[in-house]
Amino acid sequence: MRYRVTHVTTYLYGEAVDLAAHLLHLTPRPLPGQHVIASALAVEPSPARTAHALDHFGNHTTWLFLAEPHASFRVSLTAEVDAAFPPPPAGVTPAWEAVRDAAARGGRDAWQAAEFAFGTAMAPAEPAVGAYVAQSFPPGRPILEALLELNARIRADFTFRPGVTTLSTPVTQVLASRTGVCQDFAHLMIAGLRWLGLPSRYVSGYIRTRPRPGESRRRGADQSHAWVGCWLGPQHGWIDLDPTNDLVVRDEHVVLGWGRDYADVSPVRGVILGGGRHGLTVSVDLDPVEGDA
Repeated sequence: MRYRVTHVTTYLYGEAVDLAAHLLHLTPRPLPGQHVIASALAVEPSPARTAHALDHFGNHTTWLFLAEPHASFRVSLTAEVDAAFPPPPAGVTPAWEAVRDAAARGGRDAWQAAEFAFGTAMAPAEPAVGAYVAQSFPPGRPILEALLELNARIRADFTFRPGVTTLSTPVTQVLASRTGVCQDFAHLMIAGLRWLGLPSRYVSGYIRTRPRPGESRRRGADQSHAWVGCWLGPQHGWIDLDPTNDLVVRDEHVVLGWGRDYADVSPVRGVILGGGRHGLTVSVDLDPVEGDA
C-alpha cells in the first residue's frame, strides 16, 4: 500500500524563545517491508544549523539549532511510502520459551534483539503486568499464537480514552484502570513481554486514518501512533503488533522508528531558552495514494 504522509507539529510560545535545540525522529525508516519513495522536512523559523545521523537503533534523526528569537516553532513532514509487511504463519513459529532462551544466550543470532528484553523506565518488567501477559503464554505454545491472543486481549480488555494518562503514567496504573491511549497499551504489552524475558520494542509511526468500506475508524489515528515489535527468534526475526486495534502490522501502518520505549523515539523533543507557557498542536494525515485505496 502506498501512502502520502503529512505530519505538522506547531509550538506557540507565550514569550520569545532566544535559543533552542531540537531532536527529531520524523523521517520514515527504510525497511525490507517499507520503501521510502520521498521524504522532506520543513522547519520554521529556519535553523542556524542542521545535522542528520542514525541513532543507536538505526533510526534517522535530525538535529536543529535555532539561534534567533522566535515566538513559534513549526516542523512539517511530507513523505510518500510503500508499506507491506508479510507475517509468518503463527503455527510455524517456535515455542516462546525457545525465543526467551535464545535472547538470554545472546550471541551472533540474538545480540541485537537481546537488549530489548530488559525493562526501562516507561516499560519496566513489572510482575503484575507480567502476570496479565503470561495468561497467553502456557508452556510450549508457539510464540506468535501467544502474541496474537495477547494482542486481542488488550484490545478487548482496555478502553481507549485520551486525557486520562500522561507520559509519566506507570504501566501498573494503566493495568489497574484498564484505560489509556496507544502509547500506554504499547508500553504495557512490552513491559509484560519483558517480564517473560521476550525481546520487544516500541515502534513509532502512523496508522491508516480512512476506514475501508464497512469498517470503523481506527482508534489512535488522530496523531502519531505507537505499537509493539516482537522478536520471534533468529529464524523469523521481528513482527509488529498493534494492541490498540488488534492488528498485525501488514499494510495499514508506516514506521518512523523504534526504541526501548517512547523516550527513545519521541517525534519532537528539545531544549529551549525562554518561551514561558506554550501551546502545542499536532496534525497528521496518512492518505492512500490514488489507485491504492
